[in-house]
Amino acid sequence: MRSAPRSRTARCLTAAALASALLIGGPAGAAQAQAVGAASTAPAEDADTTTLRIATSGFVDTFNPFISIYLTPTNIIRYVYESLVQNDAEDGSPTKGLADSWEASDGGRTWTFTLQDDLVWSDGEPITSADVKFTYDQMMTVPALGTANGNLVSNFDTVEAPDDKTVVIKLKTPQAPNPGSEIPIVPKHIWEEVEDPTTFANDTDVVGSGPFLLKSYAANQSIELEANEEFWRGAPKIDGIQYVYYTNSDAQVQALKAGDVDLVTGLTPTQFDALQNVEGVTTHSGEGRRFHSLSINLGQQTRENEPYGTGSEALKDVNVRQAIRLGTDIETLLDKVLAGEGTLATSFIPASFPKWHLPEDHPAIMPFDPDAAKAKLDDAGWTPGADGIREKDGQKLALRLLIDAEDSNEQSISDFFVPWMKDIGIQITVESTDSDTISAKAVSGDYDLYFSGWSVNPDPDYQLGINTCFNLPTSTDGSGGTTQDGYCNPEFDELYAEQRSELDEEKRQEIVQEMLALNYTDTAQVATWYANSLEAYRSDRFTGFTLQPKDTGIIANQAGYWGYLTVEPVEGATEGGTGTNTGLIIGGVIVGVILVGGLVFFLVRRRNMADVE
Repeated sequence: MRSAPRSRTARCLTAAALASALLIGGPAGAAQAQAVGAASTAPAEDADTTTLRIATSGFVDTFNPFISIYLTPTNIIRYVYESLVQNDAEDGSPTKGLADSWEASDGGRTWTFTLQDDLVWSDGEPITSADVKFTYDQMMTVPALGTANGNLVSNFDTVEAPDDKTVVIKLKTPQAPNPGSEIPIVPKHIWEEVEDPTTFANDTDVVGSGPFLLKSYAANQSIELEANEEFWRGAPKIDGIQYVYYTNSDAQVQALKAGDVDLVTGLTPTQFDALQNVEGVTTHSGEGRRFHSLSINLGQQTRENEPYGTGSEALKDVNVRQAIRLGTDIETLLDKVLAGEGTLATSFIPASFPKWHLPEDHPAIMPFDPDAAKAKLDDAGWTPGADGIREKDGQKLALRLLIDAEDSNEQSISDFFVPWMKDIGIQITVESTDSDTISAKAVSGDYDLYFSGWSVNPDPDYQLGINTCFNLPTSTDGSGGTTQDGYCNPEFDELYAEQRSELDEEKRQEIVQEMLALNYTDTAQVATWYANSLEAYRSDRFTGFTLQPKDTGIIANQAGYWGYLTVEPVEGATEGGTGTNTGLIIGGVIVGVILVGGLVFFLVRRRNMADVE
């Protein structure tokens, strides 16, 4: 399941920009959101000390686990539905989920899972292998139900349930990644009664198997989860979690200081520093699992090679794309924009996963070199004009860069990027707009360049898979697939199949890094950084947050459900805040804070997913 977005992963929006998407859309929606934010200064109700309040500005596409690709709902889904195999809190490795044990045989072609004893759904019905088979069969036979995680079952041949506790997955080819990971298992007795699962909202009285249950959802008004007393690891120590919506991240910080919320994540370095010595507040900088990048429209096309979108023809030339990479000083961006709160990126697999990450000293890495960038453009036939902007066949080398008007990081990056590109002869026109417009343009291919980012899972298979030709859209409107950047290279696809079947982990690591180097050279995107996740919480009210990974990890936006599973109220903690709630409470209980390294990414654009998780 994407964490992008997931890894679902995909598209991400900032808090303030999301106001328009969350309310009525467009300028009117943004105005209404600002009015709500400004007007929400009435005294807040005292908060129960067993309810964790999280500041956010999340967007929900659907709570249907087969369909959802946005970060807020996919994070919630992680808490509502258990998978066969869970990602361990300590290091993300496979650990018990619904399955107590598993075994691979036939050279990795057959995986046999044995379910735990006495598992039950939240309505008391037993969880059996029939639920698992039903879930996988739906994804394998109905293309639309593979929207979120179809890549994870693309190697499945058959799924059998010989008895109530046994699941046998037979694969087309040997597979190294555990096929029981990342796919939320749904209750057959509920979903087989659904008339059309492809449109089922799944947003009220949801029957689940995870630590929290989705009780109700009113679009743009309320989301309510409650603790699942039947959860096999034991019920959570809090009754629920409440999202509180704010129109900008500064308001979230003030709310945390005032005690109106208990957790804020996705802080900027400045906000993080401002919270360092606030009484009752603990700050945390964790090693994130997201990458940030400049996505390049290299010529969007469907799986049937039908072109779509408005991308510049110039970007179809790898020399031009490599020139953009060589002309971008990512070290300066990390230092000046992110204040060093992160790690330089090499690829779309973060440094927090060192087994798979492309090392900085890899031969494929191209350091900042404007002269080399100019040489690339010379080789491609682009010659400087009288104004310094390069020309070819009567056309100027002019590109559009979409940025979010409410995202200070994107604005700051563009301030550096535009003159860097002018120096090598590329004219950049910055188109500043709202985040939902960027999302729509990203899907339809109506862009040249835009900023992207995804959350990545402990095993790289999913993120690699959404860079294959197989995951390109099926329609020229950009729908029917989950692709990271519209990338398609048959050589990459061959390596993808090879790494998936390689059971020797060291050999698989070599193949994965070869894939990352190929993608790097092809330059479908310029990865900039892996930002630290900057979080802060009211330690005078709550304690016991579990990090993933154990020592250097994060609370929110995990590849699992550990962050809020073990949290508990501080003994003697007082209730409520100061009565100056500066945001809009999105009622009830909700799980899964959304954040994207360094930037306050709340909505996972599909190509920004994101991630997914």
